[in-house]
Amino acid sequence: MDLLPIEIKVNVDGGAGAAMAALGASAGRMSVRHIWFAEDRIGAAEGRVPLLDAGVIVRIRAGAGPDDLTVKLRPCTREQLIGRFAAPFEARPFTYKIEQDWTGSRRVLAASLVHDHPPGVLTDVVTSPGADPATAVDAVQNQFLDVCAPEVRLGGLVALGPIVATKVEDVALGDLEVNLEAWSVTDLDFLEASLRVKPKDDDDAEQLTERAERKQRKLEDAVRAAGVELSEHPDTKTRRVLTALTAAVRA
Repeated sequence: MDLLPIEIKVNVDGGAGAAMAALGASAGRMSVRHIWFAEDRIGAAEGRVPLLDAGVIVRIRAGAGPDDLTVKLRPCTREQLIGRFAAPFEARPFTYKIEQDWTGSRRVLAASLVHDHPPGVLTDVVTSPGADPATAVDAVQNQFLDVCAPEVRLGGLVALGPIVATKVEDVALGDLEVNLEAWSVTDLDFLEASLRVKPKDDDDAEQLTERAERKQRKLEDAVRAAGVELSEHPDTKTRRVLTALTAAVRA
């Protein structure tokens, strides 16, 4: 079985601007985008997140380049990724990734199919009253769900957001190169520092895991050394944001 890249994330609660400054964001390449997540319209009105609970994330991003719509399975298993979705591929405008996702002690597999669109194309499905973001999910992305998560059907969705996402790429943190991304929405303010560990040609699974664990410790230590406190919240930032946004829908 082919080895997969590992994305390692460290989260910070509150004070994202100060944390970015402490971590040297001014030296990186900055971009600002807006993010919406699509959820079941009825569920969201009731304060629930049925898609997320089923391990499905539908995300729309706009600004600073092309729009994109992502359909992601997280967590998932290699066994459910079958057919053309058993291995990563790139066939523009699509990019399909399978990678491990590590945050603290949480380690899961994630598979995501991204469709790039020209700037502004997705605006109506996230801003027009009554619009259903499911109409922007194309045939390939629907096939991805049909094959790999057949119990999930998209339809009757609502766009929740926007989240203002400020990303700074290629920031030197000690001898690491990391990406920083701050999210701001409602009364939530997050910062995520992340890096990717790619398999080497001579890696086996144990070697890759050991190397990633060393990188994870170094990333956590480097963030703390900059005077930034790590989040101990058990939920992912996606769940926390969607929980807050559905609460706002009900209010």
